[in-house]
Amino acid sequence: MLPRERVIAVIRHQRPDRIPVYAWVRSNLEEEITARFGSVEALEDRYAFDYAHIFGGPRAFPADALTALRAAINRPVEPADLRDLPMSDPDDHAAYDAIIRQIRHHKQERGRFVYVQTPGIFEALNGIFGIENHMAHLLLQPDELKKVYQRQAEWNRAFAMHCLDLGADMIHVSDDWGSQNSLLFSPAAWWEMIEPYHRVTTEAVRRRGGFLSLHSDGNISQVIDGVIKLGYQVVHPWQESAGMDLADFKNRYRDVFTVMGGLDIQTTMGFGKLKFLADEIKRVLTMFAEGGLLYCTSHFVQAHCSMDELVFALDTVREITGR
Repeated sequence: MLPRERVIAVIRHQRPDRIPVYAWVRSNLEEEITARFGSVEALEDRYAFDYAHIFGGPRAFPADALTALRAAINRPVEPADLRDLPMSDPDDHAAYDAIIRQIRHHKQERGRFVYVQTPGIFEALNGIFGIENHMAHLLLQPDELKKVYQRQAEWNRAFAMHCLDLGADMIHVSDDWGSQNSLLFSPAAWWEMIEPYHRVTTEAVRRRGGFLSLHSDGNISQVIDGVIKLGYQVVHPWQESAGMDLADFKNRYRDVFTVMGGLDIQTTMGFGKLKFLADEIKRVLTMFAEGGLLYCTSHFVQAHCSMDELVFALDTVREITGR
């Protein structure tokens, strides 16, 4: 199988010739990787990554507009302040140049499956409101917040459609909802305030025939049925360190959606526990030898992980998967 074919087979609940592999390594370790391998791209080629996580594109609210708003109101931003604040033009083709370059490099030149990170609803506005204020707005100003969410949702949909036009295989919606033990808010709040506005994008992507994935850190098990109803085919990372057991996923949901993850950086990488790291890699890869998993890190590999440990982990994965 070619890399893209391998990933698609797993998403479609078929058995691949081997488990597809990827790792989020650039954000914190680009300088160290470049010193060792020449570039992040060289590392990706060396370890035959099957898919690629693409970042880029416009931001929903221009930074200068937010700066001017904060100066004008001289207080924390509230939902009513965003109802009429100009948003970036999602049809600005120049804003997608970085996405175009990455799709060309990974998909056209290397045959990888490519997915683009797009904003969700809750996480996208945390930086504007502040997460504590945002959670208060969910309780105290739901009607005003829904108006902002509707604007964000429509902008997200336009962004996602452009990414599909450019050749993205999958739209990856990033929206952190979980704490270490449960949701950050009640399931009832999720169904009322979050689910309807995700549906704006998820229905549009599925109509286009694009694949659809969700990223949320933490424990989101309370709303997994809702994630399924929204049409998400892939969930990242299914965080075991937050109480989401991969064996439980395999037993209950493997034929419903696919997990992307398996290497939990919160507990495994960057701690110098090489035997534990190798055992964890083997445990998960063995569990999903027949499919159901797109293997990768649960998040960016952190800066405290040494290059020797990163190489050890990637060499272990390569040895077990037989690449």
